[in-house]
Amino acid sequence: MSKNCLVAQSGGPTAVINASISGILDANIKYKEFEKIYGAKNGIEGVMDGKLIDLSNLTKEEIDLLKLTPASALGSCRHKMKDFNEDEKEYEMILETLEKYNIDTFFYIGGNDSMDTVHKLSLYVKQKGIDKKIIGIPKTIDNDLMETDFTPGFGSAAKYIATTVLETYLDASVYKDNGVFIVETMGRDAGWLASSSVLAKIDGKPVVDFIYLPENPFDKEKFLADVKKCYEDKKQVYIVASEGLKDANGDYVFKSKTIEVHDKFAHAQLGGVGSYLKSIIEQANITHRIKVLELGTAQRAAMHCASLTDVNISHLCGFRAYEMRFEGKSGFMAGIKIKSMLPFETEIVEIDPSLVANKVKEIPREWMTDNFVKEELVEYLTPLIQGQPEIEYENGLPKYVKLI
Repeated sequence: MSKNCLVAQSGGPTAVINASISGILDANIKYKEFEKIYGAKNGIEGVMDGKLIDLSNLTKEEIDLLKLTPASALGSCRHKMKDFNEDEKEYEMILETLEKYNIDTFFYIGGNDSMDTVHKLSLYVKQKGIDKKIIGIPKTIDNDLMETDFTPGFGSAAKYIATTVLETYLDASVYKDNGVFIVETMGRDAGWLASSSVLAKIDGKPVVDFIYLPENPFDKEKFLADVKKCYEDKKQVYIVASEGLKDANGDYVFKSKTIEVHDKFAHAQLGGVGSYLKSIIEQANITHRIKVLELGTAQRAAMHCASLTDVNISHLCGFRAYEMRFEGKSGFMAGIKIKSMLPFETEIVEIDPSLVANKVKEIPREWMTDNFVKEELVEYLTPLIQGQPEIEYENGLPKYVKLI
């Protein structure tokens, strides 16, 4: 009997997450190991509910369009699977779907929480002696997955942030007194996104004055002293801050009515630290000329400002995951290792998902100061934002595809 495979997406979308699906589809065009490739609607929840669509009939033109479409074309979810030693019901539902559609291999695209699912499901089929292959493919704009040198999605988000910072800096620099401009980026526990603003330069010099990251305890008094001095010297201050700023006790510096709203993995829903910084600057009477830009979900959806390097590596992760399955590998995540910085070369390697699940990779301490980042981080970031994908346009706007 011929074999089929299944792919699903989970967690927050990225600009390049669908490139990994296109990588799997392109690999099957080349190798033809699977008769059908199915997609599950809304991640593992769609697998449990048996809500699948057939991707096998997509044309090469549609696959190429999918490669350059942002967000999760199959939909997403945030579902934490129970320990199968305590409750097997969800696992049985998944296996029922896999059996029904004669699915040999399940590719799951996601971040550290999704790798928790890959790890648990891999252990379950192994313990039960079930011949099903479970493979994780990484994604996250947060760049916080352990064991992989960077993550698909981050390079494009970094490029969008640096571009937006550069453009808004110019916009915020037209008066004699320009006040304070604050940009808030995503990043709950790691500051990779905020740090990428250092790439915005004019005449070789960063336009950002201060970068505040979750890895460094936020010191309110020092922050105000730094801002005051910079404003008095230049009549202009440009600040980039991560949404996940924490104080010396590890508590988020901004607490709103929604701070206690959590997803199924107990993650706080953040946002608003930029407004908090604005309020304390005003209270300190440094200046009342303050603007705040919260980048929000645009960071993860801006294919028009994507990195071609990011697109290609996301595609390669899907393609190589397919190949590695037929090299006899299963129960792994397709991680990325940097072989060379100059020229920039990478390889896709097999990584144990248990080393990734529910963990966070922070920026190395030696790459940052208390209110900025160092050249080592600039050197790491620069290759990840290179190149521009050739997006197809229709009536003046990008042409994208949605599968569900």
